Amino acid sequence: MSPRTVVEQLGELRKDFDSSFASPARRHDAEHDELLAVRAGGRAYALRLSQTSGLWPDRPVTPLPSPIAALLGVAGFSGAIVPVYDLAALLGHPVPDRPRWLVLTAGSPALALAFHKLDGHVRVPANTIVTEAAEHPQGCLRGMVPLAGDTRPIVDLPAARAAVHRLTGHEVPVDKPMQQTEEQA
Repeated sequence: MSPRTVVEQLGELRKDFDSSFASPARRHDAEHDELLAVRAGGRAYALRLSQTSGLWPDRPVTPLPSPIAALLGVAGFSGAIVPVYDLAALLGHPVPDRPRWLVLTAGSPALALAFHKLDGHVRVPANTIVTEAAEHPQGCLRGMVPLAGDTRPIVDLPAARAAVHRLTGHEVPVDKPMQQTEEQA
């Protein structure tokens, strides 16, 4: 193998590696969905794992004064300060106590949602998820999934981000794919 070929291959590998971080999370297969089974405000929900970018227990949250009851404060994630909202409060439920778990939503702008209990990670057949027939769904819930004798609503995290933006009086942003630089193209 010539040195030129090795350098070219190394460049291609580096480019493929770097671009893999810009791609959306992939599912293992089309027949299954990965979900987090959670509880917020005493109610059971499911979150799509593909819509998250991290999960933390007992992460410190610095409280902020706010007229928005759902805003718990801010937390640090990899050097970024991220607002933390209570998922139960966003869904209109009373909040009995401070949530333990934080899930960082995928996409931009950064947002963390707090919930009370993690029941586990589940992998379900995609055909068991009941989706809405509505063209323009309302709220943050998108479908239902039967789990261990219980049927849980699925919280759509991009819809939760949009709800936070509406609560704060901001225009609802649209997630944009990362722009490729000329070097990446």
